[in-house]
Amino acid sequence: MNRSGRIAFVPSRYGPDVVGGAETVFREMSHALAARGWEVDVLTTAARDHFSWENEYPLGEHKDGDVVVRRFPAVISTPRAERAAFENAIHNGAPLTIDEQQRWMNDDVRCPELFHYLLDHAGEYRALFFAPYMFWVTFACSQVAPDRSILWACVHDEPYLRLELFEPMFAGVAGLWFQAEPEHELAHRVLPRLAPHRVVGCGMEVPTSYDPEGFRKRHGIEGRFILYAGRREGAKNWDRLLQAFARAVRRLDVPFSLVTMGVGEVQPPADIADRVVDVGFLSDDERDDAFAAADAYVQPSQYEAFSRTIMEAWLAGTLVIANGASAVVAWHCERSGAGLTYDDDDEFEECLSFLATAPDAAAALAARGREYVLANYRMDDVLDRIEATIEEWTCAS
Repeated sequence: MNRSGRIAFVPSRYGPDVVGGAETVFREMSHALAARGWEVDVLTTAARDHFSWENEYPLGEHKDGDVVVRRFPAVISTPRAERAAFENAIHNGAPLTIDEQQRWMNDDVRCPELFHYLLDHAGEYRALFFAPYMFWVTFACSQVAPDRSILWACVHDEPYLRLELFEPMFAGVAGLWFQAEPEHELAHRVLPRLAPHRVVGCGMEVPTSYDPEGFRKRHGIEGRFILYAGRREGAKNWDRLLQAFARAVRRLDVPFSLVTMGVGEVQPPADIADRVVDVGFLSDDERDDAFAAADAYVQPSQYEAFSRTIMEAWLAGTLVIANGASAVVAWHCERSGAGLTYDDDDEFEECLSFLATAPDAAAALAARGREYVLANYRMDDVLDRIEATIEEWTCAS
């Protein structure tokens, strides 16, 4: 592999305390490729939160280990009222003209200084990596030097994917990385043309040890619990999970608490508030211990391109209970044999009932998950596939 030339990851947010699947992947990949000898930059905003987009990190250049991070100010210069109206139209299936789609994109956070940096410096990089597809930074900046741009696609079966606005980006970049076959198949069904592309998977670092009992003691958690990790927001079906869990407690008195880690508000129904434990944002080691301590990990989101959290659960030997509406997650559960899927609240209750009454059988199912992750998504194997695409799709200077 010819590892000559600089490469740059260009996410909208970057940092050890940033919650988001694509952002986490890019941070891990940037360090992993730097360790393989690449000269790696990260070009990003100074924002931590994807709702406020407040510039919380210091602007300018600094080092994150072997990676050079350059931060530019996130800018919101419009009231975003027009975007909100267009959002309603998009989700209701109302057609938007290409002009309206452009206005939707630009009536939100932007990063003009990053865009202008790439106008001046894109030619200094062998490759530029972008994700997720629907943010302004990806949309605008990937088109500065499309022959050097590779998109970590992160596509879901959602209305945004059907906007004409994104078609030139998906067709015109140097290449597309997909994380799973259902994501790849979805892109072919929805998008008229695709740039060169490959399913590369998503690399997972394997923890060397777990401390489940230590996690319980540090957070004062007694008894059995199910776990949710990530953003507590509507797009991830967090509120629906709270409602389904409350229903299971009321109807079946399931012997579990619901422990959650991540960011966003946690507002359980009052009658089950004592069963919901928020441990906040955790370090990587503490996160791993949480997965190991749980009886099961619940993935309620239907919009997943890969779902790192189910892989983290399986590496810890923990059963996954997942929303069957996510084609990718259902595909992982079927291939691994290590997860249960549900399509409604009744089936969610059945999953919890099985977990409550047959813990040994649940553990036996979960054990298959670790084997599945190790066979398919070891970090080094995924990096080998990624490097092969860089060699194929870009030119060393």
